Amino acid sequence: MKEPLLRLGFALTASIAAVAATAAQQTVPNADFVVARPVVNMYHNASAMSDVVSQALYGTGVLTLSRDGDFYNIRTADDYTGWVKAADLRPLNGKTYAGEGQAVHVTSLSANVYREPDTTTHAPLLNLPWESRLELVDGKIDATKRWLQVRLVSGDLAWIQQGDVSAQTKVLSIDAMLQLARRFIGVTYTWGGVSSFGYDCSGFMQMLERQRGIEMPRDASVQAKWSGGVPVDRKDLEPGDLLYFGSRPEHITHTGMYLGNGEFINDTPRGHPGVQIDRLDDMPWTQLFVTARRVKP
Repeated sequence: MKEPLLRLGFALTASIAAVAATAAQQTVPNADFVVARPVVNMYHNASAMSDVVSQALYGTGVLTLSRDGDFYNIRTADDYTGWVKAADLRPLNGKTYAGEGQAVHVTSLSANVYREPDTTTHAPLLNLPWESRLELVDGKIDATKRWLQVRLVSGDLAWIQQGDVSAQTKVLSIDAMLQLARRFIGVTYTWGGVSSFGYDCSGFMQMLERQRGIEMPRDASVQAKWSGGVPVDRKDLEPGDLLYFGSRPEHITHTGMYLGNGEFINDTPRGHPGVQIDRLDDMPWTQLFVTARRVKP
């Protein structure tokens, strides 16, 4: 099951500064369009009335496969496909957006982009989620300055506070990944979600593994059989192991990550929907538990 963060309007705090330079959603090779809105729904069919299968984030390049009316069928960097509204994309016309040496990615759970380097004169132009990509105007960061000038997908120039972004990518240890995971507690559950404005269960797990430099499949049922993980007995669970739940091995509907001491973090629609910590021995989890996987380093 794909499963979600209330729109938290605050940056990562100093307590997590050591892991702020994390990975971001990537641009697909040979991208011909770039995502032009903070979060774009990817639909199963070329209709907004169709079910959402995933999402794509601002500034990430995607590859268009076909067009049907006002919709494009796209492929994202994790090899996932879905239909998006044509108005939510901008053509690259042979160019790149936020390419090598020009990109910063959002490291706050929510970051505002302004028309000038000031937070009070005008309302934000954009509010972007974690992992969104932006293009630096001069390709450099002056660490002594509070603001960075960026070029939006539209071509317009704008400003973002340096504390909300990073140009670096740091591969996290398991301990650092679990510390990061706790920052998302309270993020609301959104079916098909892959952003800090709302994850689903497998989108949340995929994002966490990306911080370790590992690109894992999108859906829980596929993750549970993925060759990048090895089976783990319940009695041998270690922090960072992935847990999979369902009615049977052929019907996996949920996933979470083991924290230790019988607890796991997951994004679930049950009870109070959102990222939360549950106990594996509690109902319904102990009854629904099917298998655990340890991702290969």
